[in-house]
Amino acid sequence: MTRRVEQAANVVVAGRQEAEGAESVRLVEKTGGNGLFNKAKGVKKNVMATEKIRVGIIGASMRNGWGRDAHIPALSALREFEITAVSTSRQETADETAKQFGIPHAFADPYKMLQHPDVDLVSICVRVPFHHQLGMAALNAGKHLYCEWPLAATTEQAQQMRDLAVRKEVHHMVGLQARGAPAFNRVRDLVAEGYVGKVLSCTMIITTPAWGTEFTLDWAYMADRSNGNTLMTSPGGHSIDALCYCLGEFKELSSVVANQRQRVKIVETGETIQMTAPDQVLISGVLQSGAVASVHLKGGTANGTGFLFEIHGTEGALAIVPADPRQATYIQVSEFTVRGAQAGKPLADLSMPESYRWVPPAVPAGLPFNVAQLYMRMAEGIREGKSVSPDFDLAVKRHQLLDAIQKASDTGIRQIL
Repeated sequence: MTRRVEQAANVVVAGRQEAEGAESVRLVEKTGGNGLFNKAKGVKKNVMATEKIRVGIIGASMRNGWGRDAHIPALSALREFEITAVSTSRQETADETAKQFGIPHAFADPYKMLQHPDVDLVSICVRVPFHHQLGMAALNAGKHLYCEWPLAATTEQAQQMRDLAVRKEVHHMVGLQARGAPAFNRVRDLVAEGYVGKVLSCTMIITTPAWGTEFTLDWAYMADRSNGNTLMTSPGGHSIDALCYCLGEFKELSSVVANQRQRVKIVETGETIQMTAPDQVLISGVLQSGAVASVHLKGGTANGTGFLFEIHGTEGALAIVPADPRQATYIQVSEFTVRGAQAGKPLADLSMPESYRWVPPAVPAGLPFNVAQLYMRMAEGIREGKSVSPDFDLAVKRHQLLDAIQKASDTGIRQIL
């Protein structure tokens, strides 16, 4: 795999999250006054329809990053939100982003941003190893929290974030963006409406050039399984969640989680390092509905089927395929076409009703779209005082499912969930 392909794949698959320095954590116990829920009564307070939700983004350098490419364009196009603060690893880059986008406050220290009274909602868009410490600090400051997926490096950390969010009575959302994609919502509804009849089976294939033979220095941390950003947790977590969103949860499963490339090369230096993260994941299982499911995640692969999700039932079939198969496909950000067939007819493209677009026309296509779709759900939850989805409780469930997949592979024992 060429350096250019590897870098491009890593940028998207890893969430294009900006690298943040390993700063010491100063978990603050002081509750911030965001005014969006009533602490005295212990119930959430609705936000006035004309009141903007003020957002502080951690990880939005103008030079690179998922925050710059997805979150800022998404939030800027939604009138429900106002970006009031940004934090990056250096004051220079924070000031640069603030100036470019007209953001009032810029911080090199994210913990100072978390205490600022002009921030109601914090968005964490940095590398996975920093999600937990920053997320806990944001929650302790009484802020609503949007955190990118994976929620944390371990299930235990994810549970701590979920439990603290519940105690603080704030709204919380995890960035499983396929749940905002029109294609997956359309298929979910078609299945529920009986388009395919009883679901018999589904097949999902996910291919990515990342986790191949080479890593750049910026992304070498993904070779270490303990950092929490692997083929199984990142593209795997997004993809398996989309499957469950459409068809329901797994009831039992077997798996093979394999590492076929024990050593990989650093592009800039030529040195080799150990890779403990998997580059192949195979899952076979049964869903709670009784349908049979098969999932194959292939790392370090640039050719062949980039993505496929097929559903077969007693009355028909559905498929989600890339809108442009010539482009690399990433389930949380790519555009898809829904195809369907009934009564033995060939698969054909199905129309996409406008109702599956939850955001205004100002939201650009591409990386910001699904992010904006989720932010709209977040705004509804905050304003109406109701829970949002996908929340941290779902994120913990996904982490636990990934643990079960790993355990099935490690033990060779089919896991009953």
